[in-house]
Amino acid sequence: MSQRSVLVVHGALGSASQMQPVADALVATNRFASVRVIELPGHGRTPLAEGAAFSMDLFADVIAVAASEARSADDAPPVVFGYSMGGYAALLLASRAPGAIAGLITLGTMLRWSPEVATQAASRLNPAVIAAKVPAFAEALANRHAEAGGWEPLMERTAALLRGLGDTPPLTEASFASVQCPVHLLVGEKDDSVTLVDCEAAAALMPHARATMLPGVPHPIEKAPIPTVVTFVEQVTE
Repeated sequence: MSQRSVLVVHGALGSASQMQPVADALVATNRFASVRVIELPGHGRTPLAEGAAFSMDLFADVIAVAASEARSADDAPPVVFGYSMGGYAALLLASRAPGAIAGLITLGTMLRWSPEVATQAASRLNPAVIAAKVPAFAEALANRHAEAGGWEPLMERTAALLRGLGDTPPLTEASFASVQCPVHLLVGEKDDSVTLVDCEAAAALMPHARATMLPGVPHPIEKAPIPTVVTFVEQVTE
């Protein structure tokens, strides 16, 4: 069997450059045909197309196109590593298009959405408050998203997207049950947003899924143990 390709997808308020260390570590294994970081519309250097809806549907479609392009010479679909929101979008694709991807590893992906959970998450995304209270973070976001229309509109769109997830989660029990590829849901022990219990509950709904806690790991991708992530990516379709 030929080597598979890997797609790497960032999380909310993230960018391709933020995920480059993960991609570089995957390339260094020499076990994959190619490694590509997907930048979702409205993030980093990728503007949201005029008239496009900033939504999980759009993000899943973007991953679908990249997955089609990344199929190997013998038509083998790629593996996906999705961080946080990127993992949710990849799961949505896997639920809607069995066979689009060969396996999926998520890290820090919130899988249980309700109006209460969404309201709490969206309340943290207030540009004015962040600029006043965490100016260094605001400056980092400004630099990261300057070419995609600015961080303030992105944050406002993301807050609206989260509220929509709370009102009508696109991943339902039936959606999870339709995910046919191997899935490994990773969550950091110190993640303040995602719990192992929620990951285990979602894994139980999928035919080929499991959940693992990473000891001492918080939510930010910059704090993730990259060698451990790479190992799980290597193992997902074995």
